[in-house]
Amino acid sequence: MFGFWKTWKALQARGIMGINRRNADYVLKYNKRSLYPIVDDKIITKERAIAAGIHVPEMYGIISTEKEIDKLDEIIGGRSDFVIKPAQGAGGDGILVIADRFEGRYRTVSGKIISHEEIEHQISSILTGLYSLGGHRDRALIEYRVVPDQIFKSISYEGVPDIRIIVLMGYPVMAMLRLPTRQSGGKANLHQGAIGVGVDLATGLTLRGTWLNNIITKHPDTTNAVDGVQLPNWDGFMKLAAGCYELCGLGYIGVDMVLDQEKGPLILELNARPGLNIQIANDCGLTLRTHAVEARLEELKAAGVTETAEERVRFAQEMFGHIPPVEG
Repeated sequence: MFGFWKTWKALQARGIMGINRRNADYVLKYNKRSLYPIVDDKIITKERAIAAGIHVPEMYGIISTEKEIDKLDEIIGGRSDFVIKPAQGAGGDGILVIADRFEGRYRTVSGKIISHEEIEHQISSILTGLYSLGGHRDRALIEYRVVPDQIFKSISYEGVPDIRIIVLMGYPVMAMLRLPTRQSGGKANLHQGAIGVGVDLATGLTLRGTWLNNIITKHPDTTNAVDGVQLPNWDGFMKLAAGCYELCGLGYIGVDMVLDQEKGPLILELNARPGLNIQIANDCGLTLRTHAVEARLEELKAAGVTETAEERVRFAQEMFGHIPPVEG
């Protein structure tokens, strides 16, 4: 028992945030339940982002009922690649990524050949709520297939790597690059075997990685180093993440973004209950950073001042970056 308390005290000293603290001090405190549909439904998130001028993968169409499945051909048109996903899905389940057409059929990103009828069956399963939060009826979203930037080619396996930034009241506090692996089936989901790689908030330089809760420096499939990679357009990612506070009104969120080789940074989805493995990838606790942001908010409140998204990013980079930003 003494050993447990010694370990727990050590974790607290490093500012490691546990689930209970996350839920009580941040999720419940800063996230109004009435606003959850904005982030729990990918279609609502996308529509609000489009209205706010925030870049997201293009939406081709929505299927809400079994009868509307007949509209699939019209929605897809002549496109050879697209993504179908549940609006209220979680953990990447239920997502179907079509990369090409082949002899009247479709080729998924993993190379599997499927028929039009199989796609319709997948949409039907989505509508029944098979993949939705709570098992409620859902809608199917058909959208643009993100093509990852070439920088990820040597450090990722199939799928689309994404970047998660945890944001408190509009201030980015920690970032992680999530890399698909063979074990994760090409999905950027840590619980399914993807890699989480810490990212320096100031520079966008990748740090060490975590895979299946173990610290790693190389990708298990490509064997290339995952640290020391400079992510392009990092300030763009940071500003996108900071701006999502105004977009959804939730104070504590995880912002998931992708880097498309043609369209640049895009918002993929928002999460009102972001996981805590990001701390392992960054070798740093969230609590010390969130406390620093809360102290900043108190200072600004006393002075009657609010900061813009750009100012919030600057503060985060100066406070939490491993390498101070270059003045200019």
